[in-house]
Amino acid sequence: MADTPAPLTPPADAAADWTVPQNWSHYSAQDHATWDTLFARQAKLLPGRAANAWLRGLDVLKLSKPGIPDFAELSDRLMDLTGWQVVAVPGLVPDDVFFDHMANRRFVAGNFIRRPDQLDYLQEPDVFHDVFGHVPMLADPVFADYLAAYGRGGLRAMEHDALKYLGRLYWYTVEFGLIAEPEGLRIYGSGIVSSYAESRFALDDPSPHRIAFDLARVMRTDYRIDDFQQNYFVIPSFDELLRLTVETDFAPLYDAIRDLPEIAVAEIVEGDTLITRGTQEYARAKAG
Repeated sequence: MADTPAPLTPPADAAADWTVPQNWSHYSAQDHATWDTLFARQAKLLPGRAANAWLRGLDVLKLSKPGIPDFAELSDRLMDLTGWQVVAVPGLVPDDVFFDHMANRRFVAGNFIRRPDQLDYLQEPDVFHDVFGHVPMLADPVFADYLAAYGRGGLRAMEHDALKYLGRLYWYTVEFGLIAEPEGLRIYGSGIVSSYAESRFALDDPSPHRIAFDLARVMRTDYRIDDFQQNYFVIPSFDELLRLTVETDFAPLYDAIRDLPEIAVAEIVEGDTLITRGTQEYARAKAG
């Protein structure tokens, strides 16, 4: 999900569901070289940092093959594993379109790639963020079920005027989630695994809080989109994340949250289980 509003109608070259051809043959040699540069940098960094499920997905989906992946080939592999496919979109899409695709196991991915001078940061998700960051987790059956359940929940949340709360759940799990594995904390959120700098910051830096995941707490917590996170929430397992999503009756939870104060970025509240109490030194230095 994105904080920037999507256009109200699809572009002229898009279908009614906002999908477009990937046009893989139109990528330039520079485009493929940019992917290869980004891939090599992250693939070297992430062993021992990324979740085991993410690393397995990278392998079984054959994403180490040089060049930008062909969505058709990628979808064939995903379909065999978890019933998902990757569909190209021209950019941001409306919430209802996003949720409907996800509920039907279609992952929407941008079909453009950043310029070589944008390797370290790009505000709008490109094919590297979407495919390298997100798609390996779709090869994991449990996480694949979680995302499909999230899509169904998103359609229901629109009826309850609760997208803000569900957006925070997406942010702190799918985009910036950590998991506790036997070897230690690991990354699974796409916003981290696709970022060279945040892949290190999220696990190594003393600045951010690392807090045990609590569904209501996460849905009350604000976040920032323009810099490293000041909070990371740590799930105990993907099975538990799926269980909470499937078993929770979200309508009364939304009602209860509306009556509670918002939780500011970096705020510690009563009931938090702190895995790491951050110094917040990075955020203070940036503010200064």
